[in-house]
Order: sequence, then C-alpha cells, then structure tokens
Amino acid sequence: AASALAARELAREDAQSLLVVGTGKLAPMVIEAHAAVRPIRRVRVWGRSVEKAHQVAAEYAERFDCEAVEDLAAAAREADVISCVTLSSEPLIRGEWLTPGTHLDLIGAFRPSMRETDAECLRRSQVFVDTYAGAQGEAGDLHQAIAEGAFSFDDIAADLAELLKGEKSGRTSPDAITLFKSVGASLEDLAAAIEVWEQLEKRP
Repeated sequence: AASALAARELAREDAQSLLVVGTGKLAPMVIEAHAAVRPIRRVRVWGRSVEKAHQVAAEYAERFDCEAVEDLAAAAREADVISCVTLSSEPLIRGEWLTPGTHLDLIGAFRPSMRETDAECLRRSQVFVDTYAGAQGEAGDLHQAIAEGAFSFDDIAADLAELLKGEKSGRTSPDAITLFKSVGASLEDLAAAIEVWEQLEKRP
C-alpha cells in the first residue's frame, strides 16, 4: 500500500509497464499495488530463480502481458515502473539502466548492510522515503550511497506524509527519474488496520 501511494504521487500517469525484481511473497502484492494506481498492462518478473519468476508471471498471465525475464538490464531499460522486493546485499539495478521518466520503488534493503541499487540510481533520481527516521536508521541503499559520496540525507526530496499533504512536490517533470525508498513503519500498519476495521464496521 505504501508503494502504491508513492507511485500514485510519483510515477508518470501514463505508466503502463512494470518490472518486478524478486519472486517472494511480496512480488504478487506489488503487482496488485501498482496496477491499482496506474494503467499497468505489461509486467515483467525477474528473479535469481528463473523457475520462481515463471511461477509468479504465470499467476498474472491472464490479466496482463506478463512474462518472466532473464536479462535484467534490458527489462529495466524498458520499464516505466521498477519495483524491487528482495533481500539483496548487492546492487541489482544500475543507475545507467534507468531511462527518463522511470519510477523506482525499493522495498527491500531494510538494513544498512543491504542494498538493491547502486549509488548511480540515487545520484540520478529525485529521492523520496516513507519516513525520515526509517531512512536514516535502516535504508541500506541510502546509507551505502552516502558512504560512497554519491548522496546525502539532505538530498531527500520529501517523505510520504509530506507528499500526501501537498507540503512538498513530487515528480518535477515527465523525464525526471523518481525513487521511493521504504523500510516500513508502524504507522503504515496502524493505518492499514484502521482501514480494515472501518470497512468491516460498514458491513451489514
């Protein structure tokens, strides 16, 4: 849901192609999330296990043009939205692969020792986070880019609350590359629980 909120504010309105990097339990969820806020028609799935990538792709073959891919670089260059849901400690997405207008959604790397992107991704992007505290405490992609001298916490454009309240702007142009880094927050869990409870209360 946090990724969907961020994509609603940051991804291009005409974004139709999604690349999911990762094949775990969250992979189907991010397909559903991004398709809920953007007119996604084309989905590509990449994973270290080709077999698992094919399994995830098969689940959505009837709803989307959905296939597993092995060439991650080529798939990244063709995607409007890239969503990473892995436990990687090494960069998977390279900044040089990102084309103008891409939105990059980073869900894994919830420890400083983990990362899903190289520093060039951060350097080229407008960077947004779910919460400043989480980003400063746990976001491995940010911490390692900072250690390499390619990024600073002061370079963060906004957090999710500022975006949703309209206190800070999101994407600055159709060609801008946007990056949303989340590590999770208890506030997100509470908001989801309240929404579920309120929907149940409305039932006859």
